[in-house]
Amino acid sequence: MARRGGRTPALRVLTERGVPHTVHEYHHDPSAPSYGAEAAQALDVDPARVLKTLLARVDGSLVVAVVPVAGRLDLKGLAAACGGRRAVLAEAADAERATGYVVGGISPLGQRTVLPTVVDVTATAWPTVLVSAGRRGLDVELSPADLVTLTGATTAPVARP
Repeated sequence: MARRGGRTPALRVLTERGVPHTVHEYHHDPSAPSYGAEAAQALDVDPARVLKTLLARVDGSLVVAVVPVAGRLDLKGLAAACGGRRAVLAEAADAERATGYVVGGISPLGQRTVLPTVVDVTATAWPTVLVSAGRRGLDVELSPADLVTLTGATTAPVARP
């Protein structure tokens, strides 16, 4: 799907690699309290199938966590999955600088810097999942296996209700 100035880096990665996907666009409300919940509601999709992309620091190093919007990131679980001792959420400015995306539109695909990525294991229960396509109001649907492959991710229990 085209946008002003062309496709997002996330969509370019999917197209260049020939990965089957479906783009979903919706009207983004800047006053929405949760970007992920807004996407799930606007697209009428189970919030457990819509994944949010968060950046955290595990023992000081940036990592990407991809978890259902219906849950929360388990920082202890993320640290364990990365072989670290302590995890904290990254500052928004650090996340934007590392990924090249703005908060609320951070995609796990096509990021500026390749970072270790962990996808919550529950994502693998669905035939397809939705993640940000690289801007607010734009999601992309793909298989969880393709998401894991394209990001070089590991899967682990890193979400909690």
